[in-house]
Amino acid sequence: MTIARRGLFISVEGADGSGKSTQARRLAEHLRTRGHVVVETREPGGGGEGAMAIRQLLLNGPPERWTPAAEALMMYAARAEHLAKLIRPALFDGKTVITDRFADSTMAYQGIAGGFGATAVAALHAVIVGKDDPDLTLVLDVPADIGLKRAGARRGGESRFEDKGPAFQRAVRDAFLAIARAAPARCKVIDASADEETVWRAVAKAVDGALQSRL
Repeated sequence: MTIARRGLFISVEGADGSGKSTQARRLAEHLRTRGHVVVETREPGGGGEGAMAIRQLLLNGPPERWTPAAEALMMYAARAEHLAKLIRPALFDGKTVITDRFADSTMAYQGIAGGFGATAVAALHAVIVGKDDPDLTLVLDVPADIGLKRAGARRGGESRFEDKGPAFQRAVRDAFLAIARAAPARCKVIDASADEETVWRAVAKAVDGALQSRL
């Protein structure tokens, strides 16, 4: 009996205004041209109605609406739904999953920048995610002032974390870079301060290289 190979799991991370969503969409199109069956998703909110309800709670309202501890618990509640209802089934079917944010965002925003604590987030991660970490994480790195300017230009209703201000965004950026340094085999840092096309070329190069190594 032939056992299907687990699909590829890619997360795209970064602070607000780093261009994650745009690059994740382009990456999905790129991989489809190479024969991948791609599932595009995002956090929080991917995986169904329950996760989307949590998204609305997390991203709307004043910056002080929730403590970092409450935010982290809600993020992992949504992530449990995401994994059970979308990510794990897709990977089991051999599909490629690309998610706009995953667990590194909780570590960066709530664990490190928010002060909930890396140890507390790691404990949640062990219970909910276990061994189902992404195979590859692209960390789109952009200075906080550039990121906030970009985020302001496309500002919509879901702006709680942007409203936490430049100092918080700088702490988030530093946290992502620390996460990447601690997991160099999984994380590839991409300079996202340039124009979209330049950033895309760097993303494509990093992903194509990682795929070649996986073969």
